[in-house]
Parts: sequence; structure tokens; C-alpha cells
Amino acid sequence: MEFGSAIILAGGKSRRMGFDKQQLQVNNRYLTRFHEECLGGLFHQLIVVTNNPELYHDTGFVVVSDEIPEGGPLSGIHVGLKYAMSRYAYVIACDMPHINIDYVQYMKRRLLGRSCSGCVTRLQNSLEPFNAFYGREIVPDIENFLGEGKKSVVEFIQQLNLLYLTEGEIRFYNPEFMFVNLNTREDFERWSRKNRECFSAAQCRK
Repeated sequence: MEFGSAIILAGGKSRRMGFDKQQLQVNNRYLTRFHEECLGGLFHQLIVVTNNPELYHDTGFVVVSDEIPEGGPLSGIHVGLKYAMSRYAYVIACDMPHINIDYVQYMKRRLLGRSCSGCVTRLQNSLEPFNAFYGREIVPDIENFLGEGKKSVVEFIQQLNLLYLTEGEIRFYNPEFMFVNLNTREDFERWSRKNRECFSAAQCRK
């Protein structure tokens, strides 16, 4: 199977937010539940990487925790890919509130028939490591990278054979929304004020 799995990274320390990002809510609804609803129609297997598995006992997620401690998001990608049932897995962070399922499908189509290790987007000369696909084949590469004491996701993916999508290529999909992440309480409050009234499954295509 090529694209059966999606991974939600929810194991960060959330230092800048001031509280656990896994507990971000809009209209009394956790963002991770929104991810579950949006992605459930696209993937057979939804994996959440968390250090607080008790938060997910009533969900349809496969719940896993980092196997390599203190490795940051790469540790999450690592264990998520180890549990993935498909060749490629879609990866998003729990603090990214906008999922464009049309873009997810577009990445799938672009990857079909290729021999690369994943698909990421390049915006304004920067790589976006989430809202991306990675192949299970990179698990040993992550282990080697983390074993060298390195943690940077961007530095790591630069050494992979990836398919890069450009800003010009994807402008139809509203990239300014798809890669928003909520790093601080101020980010969340600002975003919430603008989106609270319309936050629903309909947001998955915007």
C-alpha cells in the first residue's frame, strides 16, 4: 500500500505555548480531533505520536510514543514511520490547524510511480517539513542522524532524495494557510479570534 497512513506529531514540549499543544481547543473541540475527522477519509491508519497516551483512549488513533528520547520532531517521525502500514505516510504537527485535503491528494498523485523518499513543499526558499509525506525507508537514516547528536528536521531532510513542490506550483491550494502553525499563546488567540466561527470539517478544503 502506498498511502495508507497519516502521522500527527503531538509529543513536543510546547515551551513557547506555555501549555501542552495537544490540548489546544476551538469551540470545546481539540485540534487533534479535527485532524482525525479530516484525515480519516483519506487514510486507513491514523497514528498520533504523544507522550500522554491517556488523552487518546477514546479515539481511532494508533497511539505511540517516542522510542528515541530527546530527538524532537524527528523522533516522532521515526516512531510514526515504524508503525506505518504503507510505503509513504503523511506527516502533520498537532499545532497546524489547516488541512487542505485537495493538496494532500495532489501530493499523492505527484509521488505515484516515483522512487523518491517523500514529498515536501518549498516556500520562499524555505522547506516546510510538515504537511508532507515521508517513506518508511528513511527510518534507518533518522536513527543514524539522531545518533550523531543532530536534531534539525530541515537539515535532515536536505540529505534525502525528495520531491520538492514549489510555491508557484501550489498557489491554487492557498499555501499561506496550509503551513500555519501555532507556536505561542498569542498565535493561538489571534488565530482563534479569526477562525472560531467557521472552524469545522469544511475547513479541510480551505
